[in-house]
Amino acid sequence: MTNIQQVTVLTVDDEENITDMLQEYLKKDGFSVITAHSGQTALEILQKEPCDIVILDVAMPGMDGIEVCRRIRLFSDIYVLMLTAKTEEIDRVVGLSVGADDYISKPFSPRELTARINAMLRRPRHANNSSAAVKETEQIFHFGSLIVYPERREVIVNKETVQLTAREFDMLLELIQYAGKVYTRGQLLERVWGNEYYDDHIVDVHMANLRKKIEEDPAHPYYIETVRGVGYRFRGKNDGK
Repeated sequence: MTNIQQVTVLTVDDEENITDMLQEYLKKDGFSVITAHSGQTALEILQKEPCDIVILDVAMPGMDGIEVCRRIRLFSDIYVLMLTAKTEEIDRVVGLSVGADDYISKPFSPRELTARINAMLRRPRHANNSSAAVKETEQIFHFGSLIVYPERREVIVNKETVQLTAREFDMLLELIQYAGKVYTRGQLLERVWGNEYYDDHIVDVHMANLRKKIEEDPAHPYYIETVRGVGYRFRGKNDGK
């Protein structure tokens, strides 16, 4: 049985009444509780404070819970419980796909919350979630100083972790999987944005942001080449395993 006296829970919700309620529930059961009211604050806390569990609201303004969870998984294997007022399957699937351990829908009872937490604490964790702990079977894309770990959605440039948005990562992965292939803006729009309607210009905006993060000189990109009048392609030989 896990000793909950030693467990610290970070609750993340933009609504103070929710974090107050969670704090009341959890402290009654002996947990130590830290609160945050934005995704960015939560990430800053996790970089400094030793926490064991994150209870993370999906629907937050600015950086939503899905993106926060994705970023957490770049540096931590902490337990993540997603909190949502929605019941659609897509919310659960997306949350779990970016690394959440479980989810709970509002409204919920204190007993259900504690049961979910204790169930997570009984599950074994990986010793480390850094690139050093990548499974030997995982495909790695390695282009000079740029390394991409698809399963972890992790990008390393010059030995430093680079935080990409979900769309930036998906676009980069699409390009490197087919290095040398020229993609039109329409093709990237379809592959990355799917059936959602956007103007082709959004591809250029995301591409500019992506280049700022992975290119040494974004004005003269080395990895992602612009093919005039057509679109973009990734150039380079994959030296990964």
